[in-house]
Amino acid sequence: MKILVTGGAGFIGSAVIRHIVGHTTDSVVNVDKLTYAGNLESLASVAGDSRYAFEKVDICNRSELDRVFAHHQPDAVMHLAAESHVDRSISGPAAFIETNIVGTYTLLEAARQYWSGLDDARKASFRFHHISTDEVYGSLDADDPAFSETTPYAPNSPYAASKAGSDHLVRAYHHTYGLPTLT
Repeated sequence: MKILVTGGAGFIGSAVIRHIVGHTTDSVVNVDKLTYAGNLESLASVAGDSRYAFEKVDICNRSELDRVFAHHQPDAVMHLAAESHVDRSISGPAAFIETNIVGTYTLLEAARQYWSGLDDARKASFRFHHISTDEVYGSLDADDPAFSETTPYAPNSPYAASKAGSDHLVRAYHHTYGLPTLT
């Protein structure tokens, strides 16, 4: 299997990539813009592996995403790329709207076009795995019960609202176009 991981140079993305390369026979394509949160040094242990490829691409760049999909032919997408610091979203929400909503939309469109062109067997096994956050459900006090998948959305920061928006886009692409998604 070949997995396209967005945000693969980030803290969680790099751990996911190291796990895939170190513990499976799957291949990984790391798509990362390399902003303040991206660090290729965290992937030094896999950088020379033949099952690892890096593409410095902004998920808002549709033509580059189309090129990556066409060149690498992934079997799945793990979408981890996101602006993700609540405090930064309060002082500068525009980057969060751009990456988390527009970037997710652009990636969904590229994935949908790619998926639509696959043969029936590859189309049936393709997955778009969108990584969300508990922040979309709001805030908990110490004695509140844990959130679950049925907890109503109640985002309280621009970060949380932008991630909630991206969650809703992913759900809509599954419902409207049949794109096989997981959140």
